[in-house]
Amino acid sequence: MARPFLDVDCSATGRRWTGPTPEEARQAEALEQAARLPPAVAAVLARRGVAPEAAEGFLDPTLKVLLPDPLSLRDMAAAAERFLAALRGRQRIAVFADYDVDGGASAALILSWLAAQGHRATLYIPDRIDEGYGPNEPAMERLARDHDLIVCVDCGTLSHGPIAAAQGADVIVLDHHLGAETLPPALAVVNPNRQDETGDLGHLCAAGVVFLMLVEVNRQMRAAGMAGPNLIDFLDLVALATVADVAPLTGVNRALVRQGLKVMARRARPGLVALSDIARMTSAPTPYHLGFLLGPRVNAGGRIGQADLGARLLATSDPHEAAALAERLDALNTERREIEAAVREAALAQAEVRGLDGPLVWAAGEGWHPGVVGIVASRLKEATNRPAVVIGLEGDQGKGSGRSVSGVDLGAAIHRLAAEGLLVKGGGHRMAAGLTVARDRLDEAMERLGALLAKQGAGASGPRELRLDALLMPGAASADLVERIEAAGPFGAGAPAPRFAFPGMAVSFARRVGESHLRIGFGDGTGPRLDAIAFGAFDTPLGPLLESHGGARIHLAGRLEINDWGGRRQVQLRLEDAARAD
Repeated sequence: MARPFLDVDCSATGRRWTGPTPEEARQAEALEQAARLPPAVAAVLARRGVAPEAAEGFLDPTLKVLLPDPLSLRDMAAAAERFLAALRGRQRIAVFADYDVDGGASAALILSWLAAQGHRATLYIPDRIDEGYGPNEPAMERLARDHDLIVCVDCGTLSHGPIAAAQGADVIVLDHHLGAETLPPALAVVNPNRQDETGDLGHLCAAGVVFLMLVEVNRQMRAAGMAGPNLIDFLDLVALATVADVAPLTGVNRALVRQGLKVMARRARPGLVALSDIARMTSAPTPYHLGFLLGPRVNAGGRIGQADLGARLLATSDPHEAAALAERLDALNTERREIEAAVREAALAQAEVRGLDGPLVWAAGEGWHPGVVGIVASRLKEATNRPAVVIGLEGDQGKGSGRSVSGVDLGAAIHRLAAEGLLVKGGGHRMAAGLTVARDRLDEAMERLGALLAKQGAGASGPRELRLDALLMPGAASADLVERIEAAGPFGAGAPAPRFAFPGMAVSFARRVGESHLRIGFGDGTGPRLDAIAFGAFDTPLGPLLESHGGARIHLAGRLEINDWGGRRQVQLRLEDAARAD
């Protein structure tokens, strides 16, 4: 095992620090010289495997270069042709969507595109509790009676029975969830995660798949002498879905999110404007805003309220309707947080009794709201660095959600469990999955799931690691450097924001902020001082260590950011960890 970075084997938060490998250090030096990059930026690119000749393109990801040919996906031609035929024939179109952000944004993409062509479509989003995830036979039968085409977005790949029940209507599936060995009887199933696909586009969320179909539809329209809407204007929805669905920010997703953030900053979509205002967003949108401010509010309707609120908000062109929907979703999100807190406390207590050192952390409780079990599973995963499943029990069944860690394919394990008959149903992708299990098979199913995950290496790691990109001194942490680092983004799932270590720092002040946060100032004693904020510091040993530093030199680790608070533009460190330097 390589020596820990700065010899930090167990930090204040119990983590082992790791730095660049010798190969990454050599690559960073080559990037610094060949591409004339600051050492910190070169280190970030080297950590991501960017070669010197590819640096310029990586720092300026464009759709012109990165957008794949939509026809590289199976069934795309048939899906686009049928969709366009429905428009030309003024046929009745229904959009059946999942109740999360990806489903809502995917539906809004289609509804908005059709509205720009003067065509209205029916939106249908199932109730999470009464109907559950994905198409169901009664709903599909009803939609088929009144529509010529049903487009299933962010769902449908495993819905053999419900799609077969849609007699009299054609069905198109635009999805990204893992497929089974057989496909449902739809006219087209466009999904980069079908078993007969290459997997090259498996990182797309459903909204990315929908966007590619609209690209192909526009292309077919141009070939026929027709004009379609400007699809660049739709990228705000694709960016929101990509970030909120925790899709990896690699490949074309980088360009989709980068461009989508620019579109969102124009404040042209009434729903996102209203939601941004009620969330008190005062700066240009970033992936953080999408994932932690906007996404949860869009999701709130599907979690504990009316399932279609989020999609309606994203699709509306009426500012007054948008304001009303945003206000309702914000209230639901507050209620959701209260429900989540109660379930999280109970789930963590139960998981601790069961043990947190195995390959799987799980909890199940009577009446736990199915709208929050996924969020609670995510919290358990973050707290334990292990795949987590949380299940709400009602009657003779339990419905749950799981979240995974890097390198462990939870979706594949859930599919295996369903195939073995241990689940009523289940599906998902690498990082997240949903399941329904019979109450009397719960323990058996979780034991088997743990065994499957253990084979993938879950729970086998030692202390958690904190990956650091490079060393940095306070004097080098300028606003210009932060902006150049941001050019290597966007950062998020699959592309974590760079972390830097500041070695042997002297803490000049440490001040508690609120109940659990900490603000400090630090420097190396010879140059400028830098401020840092550590959120939740007193929920861990990090806060006490820094508050009572006693003049000792401290290694600090975190992410650089620009603080615009009060109109002052100032670089600060988002402090994540620390360790004594002696």
